Amino acid sequence: MLIPSKFKLSRAALAGVAVSALALAALPAAAQTSTTAGPGTSSSATDAGKLARADKGLLDDLAQANIAEIEAGKMALEKSQNAEVKKFAQHMVDEHTSALAEVQALARAKSVTLPDGPGAMAKTKATALKALSGNLFDTEYAKRAGVGDHEATIKLLNKIQTDAKDPDLKALAGKMLPKVETHLEMAKAVVPAKK
Repeated sequence: MLIPSKFKLSRAALAGVAVSALALAALPAAAQTSTTAGPGTSSSATDAGKLARADKGLLDDLAQANIAEIEAGKMALEKSQNAEVKKFAQHMVDEHTSALAEVQALARAKSVTLPDGPGAMAKTKATALKALSGNLFDTEYAKRAGVGDHEATIKLLNKIQTDAKDPDLKALAGKMLPKVETHLEMAKAVVPAKK
């Protein structure tokens, strides 16, 4: 059966419209993939000033480490009767408050919302520490918040310098590392000798 030419033209026109519609529909998707980075990737054109997911996690960990040190230091200022422990605790509150401000400034620049408290492990340590008093508190504060937490923070800062993609985050870790190493040495000096 022959189809009249006016229908053939119409079908041809419809086919052309369909092809054009498909091309137009695909165009925004193609444009989107060329200008938007996918999950877990970073594109300097579209993500300038933003952090990759892994880097955000490292920045969160850094914020939580500083918050934990500040809170532990404040607890030591309230509970300790040892002048050396109090001096160390005040130094930790001051230094980590300053460090936290730098972490928060970087987070703002990278449009990152940071946690507003310490992590679960730090909360558990704080609860255990809070139950102690006297020399036992002083010893455990110096060991846990002083030595243990600073050793963990040094590992975190080294991990940031090795694994982070963001140069500003790496630079911040590099700036903080010598201070945290000094804090570790100070903490070791505060830990009472075993009898």
